[in-house]
Amino acid sequence: MYTSGVKTTFTEKVKKIVSEIPKGETLTYAEVARRAGSPDAVRAVGSIMKLNYDPAVPCHRVIRSDGTVGEYNRGGARAKLALLIAEGAHI
Repeated sequence: MYTSGVKTTFTEKVKKIVSEIPKGETLTYAEVARRAGSPDAVRAVGSIMKLNYDPAVPCHRVIRSDGTVGEYNRGGARAKLALLIAEGAHI
């Protein structure tokens, strides 16, 4: 994907998609991969989120396809679930 003549990397696409997830809502890793143009790159999305420490990219809003929260790089699954519940997400 090109934006203003500059090629956008997969990581940048993923972070943009995740940064636009509204408070109280979630997307699955698979949905983020699909929206980023690489539906088979589910694990890559997980790896990108694992390395994300930018508060503008709310990686806690990305969950597994089976509805479980998965891991979280800032305190584990319990912390992720607590954040989602505090935001009003239905998990």
